[in-house]
Amino acid sequence: MDREALGGSEIEVDPDALRQKYREERDKRLRPDGATQYLSAEGDLAHFKEDIYAKPVARDPVSVDVGVVIIGGGFSGLLASSDLEKRGVEDFCIIEEASDFGGTWYWNRYPGLACDVESYCYLPLLEEVGYIPTRKYASGQEIFEHCQRLGKHYDLYRRAYFQTTVTSVAWDEDSARWIVKTNRDDVFRARFLIRAGGGLNKPKLPGVPGISRFKGHSFHTVRWDYEYTGGGPTGELVGLKDKKVAIIGTGATAIQCIPHLGAWAKQLYVFQRTPSSINVRANRPTDREWAGSLPHGWQKQRMTNFESMVSGIYQEEDMVADGWTDIFSTVFHFAAPDKNKLTPGDVLQMADFKKMEANRRRIDEIVKDPETAEALKPWYNMMCKRPCFSDEYLQTFNRENVKLVDTKGKGVSEITENAVVVDGQAYQVDCIVYATGFGFGVSSEDQMGYEIYGRNGLSITEYWAQGLKTLHGIHTNQFPNYFVTFGPQGPLSINIPFALQAQTEVIAEIIADCARNRVRTFEVTAEAEVRWQEKLKDKAFSRAKFYEECTPSYYNAEGTSIGFLDLFYFGGPVDYTQVVREWLNNGGIERDIERTYLE
Repeated sequence: MDREALGGSEIEVDPDALRQKYREERDKRLRPDGATQYLSAEGDLAHFKEDIYAKPVARDPVSVDVGVVIIGGGFSGLLASSDLEKRGVEDFCIIEEASDFGGTWYWNRYPGLACDVESYCYLPLLEEVGYIPTRKYASGQEIFEHCQRLGKHYDLYRRAYFQTTVTSVAWDEDSARWIVKTNRDDVFRARFLIRAGGGLNKPKLPGVPGISRFKGHSFHTVRWDYEYTGGGPTGELVGLKDKKVAIIGTGATAIQCIPHLGAWAKQLYVFQRTPSSINVRANRPTDREWAGSLPHGWQKQRMTNFESMVSGIYQEEDMVADGWTDIFSTVFHFAAPDKNKLTPGDVLQMADFKKMEANRRRIDEIVKDPETAEALKPWYNMMCKRPCFSDEYLQTFNRENVKLVDTKGKGVSEITENAVVVDGQAYQVDCIVYATGFGFGVSSEDQMGYEIYGRNGLSITEYWAQGLKTLHGIHTNQFPNYFVTFGPQGPLSINIPFALQAQTEVIAEIIADCARNRVRTFEVTAEAEVRWQEKLKDKAFSRAKFYEECTPSYYNAEGTSIGFLDLFYFGGPVDYTQVVREWLNNGGIERDIERTYLE
């Protein structure tokens, strides 16, 4: 469906009828327990988070003084490390729970895994290491290998403590050091602490009665069990040829792995609560002639162009030209005020209605069974859930061995010793695959599994008990010499590495400045936090009603947008980058930071 058809007479929609339909579908999915409906992989469920990829490595405990401790070896930690290196800060180490760099790309290895943002924008530091991805959307294995490449390029392996889990973090006032302890009895005493852990590595599970009772095989997609399924990241799941398999969840992860399960399982049941919107992916190999013609600075320019496009900022050229930019350029293109005197918001909503209707019509064109096609249709605004991209997912439901079990918004009712139950009907299976996403909490223990204690033994969870308070999502009052990436109140971004780079560059510059000026402690003022909260509320105000009307998902804290709106800066990552850069260049440190100095 081209843009002219989308904006013209070929697609006619009834706005009032769609609003009513969207409300009805949302209301089916609202639950009083909200986000607490999910379970963490703890206790009887702890096996779901075990590192099945690592070979245990023994080492003696260490006790060291270090300039900077970076907790996390994913994109955040790698970017922070490279930015420190560029600024001459070499006294740092990395603590990582996994056995290698990669973060989410270490833990997630399910078949079909790939980035859903163009890899030329998504993989960080391509120019710095002289690498061009092999495809427009790189596979998970290629991204994992790129993380290893970065580790080697910046000589980070000698600074890394792998298979090491942080157990406690506390500020020591007398020494002005962060005391970081681990499960290996290590003690790190650091002048500065960077918490660089992401949110896409801790599996969450549905709070379904009987989940621990199942006697067949089960695993979460974030710990894919190839010993059971056979095959590897490219598929060939030969171990499932005689197995009846259930997969619970139909979000971005499931969209990628379901085609492989459908191709190999004797029978596949797909349990759906809310369908995803499926857009064309059109992956393709990299044009090597194009890659050879790229000028210096091409990646930063391309990333900025992409983020501008998806933020509604007009660009002369769409450099990426993919499903993401098509969605946003199509919608924003038709959101300009027209001769009917509609408000920009009304026109934007109409464009969204038409884009989603085009997606629903595409389902009718692909899926042969009318009942299945109808159940796969998403009834919500485009950005209520993360849009998905696939050229195989919808087609999988034309296989005779694949059955969609639509729970009509209610989810799975029960799990027995050998079956998944929906609305009284039991589906007997040999294996359950949980594609139910990741834990995404606010407190340190929710996100990282440990607590952080600042001045006077104050935990960050206690400090935030009456509401989140940060500056730029990076600094927190009462927690000196402490920095966070990908934490609450930072930028909401489709392409996460773009936002991370804005944060790690600022953090590295501040740490380098502290080293040059013999700064002992560095702490944001409470007044600066208040100003940032005001800016956050101003940017989030227009989004509140939108997310309140959305179908429940992690985008709106399962239907309660208030908490969600506190979590992010909604001005867009391009604007956020400008804000933090201007803050740094225009006296922000002198105005908003209290510093003490070494004698």
